[in-house]
Amino acid sequence: MVIIAEDSRFRSHVGIDLAEIADALGVDAAHGFWSAVGAAWRHRDRLRGASTITQQLAKNLYLSSSRNPIRKVKEVVTALQLELALSKDRILELYLNVAEWGPGIWGVDAASRAYFAVPGSRLTEEQAAELAATLPHPRTSNPTFRPDRTLARRDLILARYRGVDVYIPPEEETDSLLITLPAPVVPPALDSLRIDVPVDSLEDSLTDRRTDAQTTRRTDATDAQGRTADSGRDSLP
Repeated sequence: MVIIAEDSRFRSHVGIDLAEIADALGVDAAHGFWSAVGAAWRHRDRLRGASTITQQLAKNLYLSSSRNPIRKVKEVVTALQLELALSKDRILELYLNVAEWGPGIWGVDAASRAYFAVPGSRLTEEQAAELAATLPHPRTSNPTFRPDRTLARRDLILARYRGVDVYIPPEEETDSLLITLPAPVVPPALDSLRIDVPVDSLEDSLTDRRTDAQTTRRTDATDAQGRTADSGRDSLP
């Protein structure tokens, strides 16, 4: 299912699929090498959809997910080296066990247990195709998040698996989970704040404050008179 969905010529290419790259770029090999290089530079974003399983393994094992063109060159070189060192079955096994299948879900067996509660060896055809359909967008399209998108791709994979000549569009290797942040809360201006206080309580509070203020003024006046009297007595011969 994964070969059908991700890399239909996996068994025959040498780590990079030149035919898939040419199709992605919309170029004809007969136009010459430099024409192909120019088209590759102009339409470099399309190359991500032409990555082979070996290239994706190279990226997952050794490289970052940066979209820098230099990283893509390193990915191609590493993929060629993997093809020289490992068998196709070993490359596929490694890829299935290091690929991301959902947020925090790594490896096909973990994905099988997380989504279908069975080990990978007990997946049905439909479940296996659904997992394969998860690979292009493991974080934003999987059996539990936006499943309609995953099921639509699953049906194409199943049709191809059962011999129907259908086109499975290449997609991004992965994409980011979009999180909508809440709008910042702006406090209202102080003069617009409305505080509901019972009128009786407000009047009682104001009365208490006036009484306290009057008492304070009387106390201050008495203290002032006392200090003046004491000062007069101190100045007598």
